[in-house]
Amino acid sequence: MSRLVLPLFALLAFGATPALATGCVSGGVVGGVVGHVAGGHGVLGAAAGCAVGHHEATKREKAQQAAQLQAEHDRDHHDTDHRDIDDHDR
Repeated sequence: MSRLVLPLFALLAFGATPALATGCVSGGVVGGVVGHVAGGHGVLGAAAGCAVGHHEATKREKAQQAAQLQAEHDRDHHDTDHRDIDDHDR
């Protein structure tokens, strides 16, 4: 079975589009090492690490997008807020 799992993992990890592989390679490497050290389950560890790495990368990307949108929103509304205050002061 491990003869099938390793090539399948390699195909998914390295043959996937960059958006799908984000976090998978680094997570897979760490998971593979941990799985191997923990009891010779490097392939299972690599698969789990790939899933976790991709999940974490997706969360980080969504948080960055949200922060960017918030910054743009704050910048746009900051300019209009000052104009309103200046108009009221006159």
